[in-house]
Amino acid sequence: MAQQIADRKDVDFVLFDQLNVDSLSKFDQFGEFNRKTIEMIVSEARTLAIKEMLPTMKDGDETGCKFENGTVTAPESFKRVWNLFKEGEWVSTHVSPEWGGQGMPHCVSIAAGDYFMGANFSFMMYPGLTNGAASLIENFGTDKLKKLFLHKMNSGEWTGTMLLTEPEAGSDVGRLTSTAVKNDDGTYSISGNKIFISSGEHDLSDNIIHPVLARIEGAPAGTKGISLFLVPKIWVNDDGSMGEPNDVVCTGIEEKMGIHGNATASLTLGGKGKCRGYLLGEENKGMRAMFLMMNGARLHTGAQGFACASASYLNAVNYARERIQGRHLNDSAKHDAPAVPIIQHPDVRRMLLTMKSYVEGMRSLLYWVSMLIDKSHLGSDEEKAKAQALVDYLTPICKGYVTDRASEMCNLGMQVYGGYGYIKEYPQEQYVRDCRITQIYEGTNGIQAMDLLARKTVMDGGKAMMILAGEMQATIEKAKAIEALKPLAEKLEPMLKKLGDVAMFLGKNMMEGKVLNAFAHAYGFMDIVGDTVMAWLLLWRAETAARLQAEGKRKKDEKFFEGQIKSADFFISTILPLTKGRIQVIMDNCSAAVDIDEECFGGK
Repeated sequence: MAQQIADRKDVDFVLFDQLNVDSLSKFDQFGEFNRKTIEMIVSEARTLAIKEMLPTMKDGDETGCKFENGTVTAPESFKRVWNLFKEGEWVSTHVSPEWGGQGMPHCVSIAAGDYFMGANFSFMMYPGLTNGAASLIENFGTDKLKKLFLHKMNSGEWTGTMLLTEPEAGSDVGRLTSTAVKNDDGTYSISGNKIFISSGEHDLSDNIIHPVLARIEGAPAGTKGISLFLVPKIWVNDDGSMGEPNDVVCTGIEEKMGIHGNATASLTLGGKGKCRGYLLGEENKGMRAMFLMMNGARLHTGAQGFACASASYLNAVNYARERIQGRHLNDSAKHDAPAVPIIQHPDVRRMLLTMKSYVEGMRSLLYWVSMLIDKSHLGSDEEKAKAQALVDYLTPICKGYVTDRASEMCNLGMQVYGGYGYIKEYPQEQYVRDCRITQIYEGTNGIQAMDLLARKTVMDGGKAMMILAGEMQATIEKAKAIEALKPLAEKLEPMLKKLGDVAMFLGKNMMEGKVLNAFAHAYGFMDIVGDTVMAWLLLWRAETAARLQAEGKRKKDEKFFEGQIKSADFFISTILPLTKGRIQVIMDNCSAAVDIDEECFGGK
């Protein structure tokens, strides 16, 4: 059977050959997650995704969510899948069993999510947001709040959201106007309007738990005065039973380009003066708490975009093998030559190999970062700190760079189909539309680029970047020892110095007061880091494949191993040279984007 959504052989290769994920079982926390168990988990996820979830993707897109009289109805087909999801305990796979989760390593959880999100992206937003909201309660909630909410959220009986955005305060969260007034019983009366709230209203669960950013009366202006509150749609009594509706009213849902199966809601809190919430964490420390959820959401968004690209690639390569059109170019002069599958045409092969190399590199990146999250809680203090530094540094790459490239790959997947890719009979156009939002939400990719440059590189003094460079250099040294890979390693190695040079150049600009100009080039910097990381990960994959080839134990995987080396060769030889041009653009320090007068843009 042709692979769908995610290539199982590639998933296993990354988990077991490249990352040795089963080595985590030596730690007590993950003792039961040996290779056999992990393989079973991935198999069960794949089966559920293909047999039950994938058939609902098109229905969710065409039926969408329906809004009427303040209530939202999710696509009917989602309800059976939601029940299966709850029964299989898939809602909170990596959450501690203490709070109702399965306690999986993050890198095993993301492999299961690889299938789930590729099968139905909009459906997976419901458990994804629930995970994020529950993590806030686990980290900042009182014992009372943990007991009241965590088990029901982690089981899927209740779901969660994230209420940040307001009509006049999008990415500039500090301008929010939602307010909180402390009550005599310790709760807070909440009032405000929130927009663009994914999963904000629906009928899949009995209750929806909203983490809400608001400002307590008298608090400082800006982000320094923001607090975080927990606001249930239905009030939860102290004994865990549900009480009265909590004055959280859905006033409408957005008509969107994609992800139609998930409601993007506008919510009014306290319109009747009866909305109550609990403080999460400390007063005026809401943004610090919310960043925990936002960073997790950014990694999740990268995984969403990647899953669309992975599925689009497999659709494209399977279609290209079956679609007969045009003579082989070597036989173009022969009028009686038979038509051939389009996979034999050079430009189609170029598109497919571009998709293949990016999808493989992105999978390795997201799985590796997920494993680093696990390692940030294991081993020595030094090992934990190193792992966390890498997670922090690579989060903007996982969100910003990955979703940019994922969207491009979905467009290539449509292009392989030609005209058929543009019509709804085939899934490619939906992947293009669904994937597009990942570049926007959880902080636009321009914000990710600014974060990478300013906070993660310059303000960090380049420490995390140097740790990453050390990881890259170690792989390069291994690859140099393999004759077939030595030329690729030697092409990649100079990029490490160039990466350091461009980081220092932009940092110098910022320190000299040329902040606007530096930020005008932040996006290019993110692309440079991302390209270099992709090239390294593909070389790491190629080194792993070459080593396994030399061992000669897996003859059945010979073509797969050969494919890993070809992916690295293609990316390092044809895409990485373009990165050098991006570096030169930054070093030339063009300031046109900053210097141009607003009147020059026209449009009036």
